[in-house]
Amino acid sequence: MSDETKGLRIEKPTMPAGGWASVAEVSNILLDQRVALKDSALLMKQNKPDGFACVSCAWAKPANPHPFEFCESGAKATAWETTSKAIGAGFFERHTVTELEAWSDHQLEEQGRLTVPLRWDPATDRYREVSWDTAFAEIGAALRGFEREQVVFYASGRASLETSYMYGLLARMYGNNNLPDSSNMCHESTSVALQKTLGVGVGTVVLQDFEQTDCIFFFGQNVGVNSPRMLHQLKDARRRGVPIVTFNPLRERGLVAFTNPQSPLEMLTGHETTISTQYHQVRPGGDTAALMGICKALLALDEAALAKGEQRVLDVDFIAEHTHGFAEFEDALRRCEWTAIERESGLARAALESAAQVYARSSAVLGVYGMGLTQHENGVQNVAMLVNLLLMRGNIGKPGAGICPVRGHSNVQGQRTVGITEKPELAPLDKLKEQYGFEPPRATGMNTVEACEAILARKVQAFVGLGGNFVRAVPETVLMEAAWRELPLTVQVSTKLNRNHVIHGKASYVLPCLGRIEIDRQAAGPQDVTVEDSTACMHGSRGMTEPVAGTLLSEPAIVAGIAKATLDPNPKVDWDAWVGDYAKVRDAIEETYPDIFKDFNARMWTPGGFRKPVGAAHRVFETESGRAQFTVPEELQGDPAMDAAPPELRLFTIRSDGQFNTTIYHLDDRFRGVFGSRMVLFMAASDMERLGLAQGDLVALRCAAEDGVARRVDGLAVVPYDLPQGCVAGYYPELNPLIPLWHHAKESKVPAAKSIDVLLERSAAPMG
Repeated sequence: MSDETKGLRIEKPTMPAGGWASVAEVSNILLDQRVALKDSALLMKQNKPDGFACVSCAWAKPANPHPFEFCESGAKATAWETTSKAIGAGFFERHTVTELEAWSDHQLEEQGRLTVPLRWDPATDRYREVSWDTAFAEIGAALRGFEREQVVFYASGRASLETSYMYGLLARMYGNNNLPDSSNMCHESTSVALQKTLGVGVGTVVLQDFEQTDCIFFFGQNVGVNSPRMLHQLKDARRRGVPIVTFNPLRERGLVAFTNPQSPLEMLTGHETTISTQYHQVRPGGDTAALMGICKALLALDEAALAKGEQRVLDVDFIAEHTHGFAEFEDALRRCEWTAIERESGLARAALESAAQVYARSSAVLGVYGMGLTQHENGVQNVAMLVNLLLMRGNIGKPGAGICPVRGHSNVQGQRTVGITEKPELAPLDKLKEQYGFEPPRATGMNTVEACEAILARKVQAFVGLGGNFVRAVPETVLMEAAWRELPLTVQVSTKLNRNHVIHGKASYVLPCLGRIEIDRQAAGPQDVTVEDSTACMHGSRGMTEPVAGTLLSEPAIVAGIAKATLDPNPKVDWDAWVGDYAKVRDAIEETYPDIFKDFNARMWTPGGFRKPVGAAHRVFETESGRAQFTVPEELQGDPAMDAAPPELRLFTIRSDGQFNTTIYHLDDRFRGVFGSRMVLFMAASDMERLGLAQGDLVALRCAAEDGVARRVDGLAVVPYDLPQGCVAGYYPELNPLIPLWHHAKESKVPAAKSIDVLLERSAAPMG
């Protein structure tokens, strides 16, 4: 048995999402992180109009919040940031960086908050404290000496609108659009597909639509782990009798049942709300096929109604007035065979027809989805297919209906709104030229995959990371870590220690910043910041607890420090004034984006947030045709490049309830009955029998791609679970080494982490 699976305990998962277990989880992490009683009261201000925006997920913040407007995941994130555990320079006197490479993700972050700026010393292989002035001067001198197109400015999705605006300006004044961000790894497929089909790169839904809907279709999003606050909207919908039709390979507890930990009656009685009324365990990569099946069945229902002289099932008036391309899509539906749909989706025709009947009976339908749609080779196509389904019955641009991508990190969507993008056509370059008197670069920059490709090709000289854990988050782990060490310069703005600090460039700096929940005192007094949620609403956020150390700088101050040390002075950009008063940054944002941020400072505390213009929500479609666009899928397979290999199993990566992205709070996943280890492989009982495996047997996975690169992860304990035959699941980021860098979505280049063909080998004796 490997060291990483020694503490493994496997139990049958039976509990609903929420309930007493959720209360226990919150209590445990508050104690573990030594969060003081006064700071635990911070949770009462989380996601409130006069409080702070959660630092984990981006789910919407209501105008009239619950008394406890936080979920278990959000409470963990708050405890993780407000911990009293701290790392000083003395920590690195006891540990070399090479030693820390062997530590797990959890062990690294568990040490606590970083408190002083650090520079790696190659002579001793230790990080040493360095003054802020020295760090900025040395970083600036290095950046001035590099080729402008060979420097990458990455943003993780957590930084505020103010910081993100400054960071994007820094990159463009430096001379490039190399601004990849975390959306490149998750919902870039959404941005591409929705822009093409609806004329806007974000969803059309607001919280009020959940109150008015009469049907919800749910695709590839584990609400119990990734956005638990949404369970309140789903529970309320179910109490009104709203059907929820779910498509997801794993049978997830949060999509099955929920006990509200804020309801004394439910907690005392153990009452559960059934979430999904239909649960279809689609084959990974089978989403386009499943959606084609539903649309094909819907077309048949419409033809039957027409033949009987009954009301049409399709919204023919909406299609005629507001859409383009339906005839081509209809023809594709007629040509698509049910045998192919069933083969690729892994679902029976009868099941898809049943889902179509529910859809046909509903007048206002929400299409909610996550990375289960986007992280495939045909991820853009998957999202466009969901748009097709909604358009067929006019479920765009009316109350209770629309498309709802559930975004991940707390400001990942907002960063794009204020200019964090590698695509020059999405940034107001002419306005920036007028506003700041410089010539912005016009060449397309690098997205995440392209930055990785350039790093592997030794064509990147510096990587500046505004948050995140890039080297751990991206695919092709082994090759990327080797190439990362050859980078001349790496700079990380961080709150906690992570793998991006111990796998580093030849010169490496770690710059510790204030967290969003901490009081940010500047020249004009305590500062507030803003973020954008999943529904395109902007919210204010106020730091409410004392900083863990007086040596920390704010993210805006760090960006300004790098900018001043790197760029020539510009009389139109007063970095110091911006740092002293973030309201001046918001004034600048408003000047750059007047249609979105009119009266920004006055509106930032609007309860429920103020929304940026989303034309499609009002049936205004800024597409080439001026209408919503039906699209014809190129193929039914979700990942045709991987389908070309002879696979043994199809792997998709998942998160546990003990993590947020690459942050691992603990090693347990109570929803799936796994405790003490993350090195597990979930497998259908029928596949275990076919392969002669028992619970706890240790196996290795090898990527089936035949491209000359060996990709392997060993020491995975087999866990029986309810998922489709021929499919296996394991945790991100531990299984990232199995994903080829070239295995990504067409058009968006999102890594296809939800469908990787793998071969299985036995690696050790069963657990005793």
